[in-house]
Amino acid sequence: MPDIRSAQIYAFYLFDIAETANLGAIPDLIGGPTIPARLVPKSPMPAYVQYDKPPISFDGDLIGIPDIAGFRPRFRVYDYGVISLALSRPYDDGSWEGLVELGQDLIENEELGRLAEVHCLAVVNRLGPALSGLRQEFLSEDYLVFAVHELERPLQGDEITERHGDAIAAMLRGERQRLSRQEIDTVLKHRISYLADDLAIATWNAAFVYDTPAGAAATLEIIEFANSQLLEFRYYDQLLDQQLGLIYTALQRPRWYDKWIGSKYSRAARLVHSLFVDVNELTDRTENALKFIGDIYAVRLFALVGARLGLDTWKANVQAKLKTLDEIYGSTVDQSSISRGHFLELVVVLILVLELVLLLLGVMS
Repeated sequence: MPDIRSAQIYAFYLFDIAETANLGAIPDLIGGPTIPARLVPKSPMPAYVQYDKPPISFDGDLIGIPDIAGFRPRFRVYDYGVISLALSRPYDDGSWEGLVELGQDLIENEELGRLAEVHCLAVVNRLGPALSGLRQEFLSEDYLVFAVHELERPLQGDEITERHGDAIAAMLRGERQRLSRQEIDTVLKHRISYLADDLAIATWNAAFVYDTPAGAAATLEIIEFANSQLLEFRYYDQLLDQQLGLIYTALQRPRWYDKWIGSKYSRAARLVHSLFVDVNELTDRTENALKFIGDIYAVRLFALVGARLGLDTWKANVQAKLKTLDEIYGSTVDQSSISRGHFLELVVVLILVLELVLLLLGVMS
């Protein structure tokens, strides 16, 4: 008799496609209704958990994509220019060994990733009029989730890690060779439970969830959202690296007259200030896209997933570079002011010399 009575496999593929997406225009472009995303708190306690601008979702059936490699596709578009493709299918084998084999096959599966990219690009082309600031290259993230909903013999979360921890660690690593005890313990320590009979274990590219379908839905929502944030901060980090390199190059090669008129410093100051404002605004919008107030479990789960994705590290990198931009702005403004001062001093000296020449020539008396 199978150990696992009900389970689902989810593969998320996310792409950073544009600066912004006009969510209101998407239903007309795909020719059918969309569903605003909604995160339902797991806790029955009063909570305030909502999207600032709920992303919208639509099934692949709506646009003629009912199936991708045996998975049911669902597309989701975030207003900050990220598209997510969620592929799902039931797990019918019923054994823990089968889940381990699936992990070996699906984690970093290049063919499935290629199919996901092809279909997402087709959707992006269809949504073109609703997208602003389309990216020249799309950054991507993928994440796999094993969601077990019902066991033949119900177990509590701690019992699952005790009895099946080795299999869970193996499936999340996608490793074909036997893991060390140290590695297994490392994987299993990053877990969280709200009730005695639920469990979520997260790694940087895969997660195991043991919960009811409704409870697992909230976990999946948070995992998908966290990956969308990771994509945005990766993009901002890359953008700031590129722009800082250009700014450093420009400032290190001043023309001979910049000392006097400071045009290069003025342009650099305007560029730096514009970039600082734009990125600051976009990062604030990304961070505030989903708010957790009163749902401590959702906050803890998001923190766990974010830590495994390295979200805080990417945020810190972006904030450090924004601080550098702010310092460069102050420096270029000061240098521009100094150059203008030099120019005014030069003008005054030239006027005095001209007056002296005219006086010597008898033009002035």
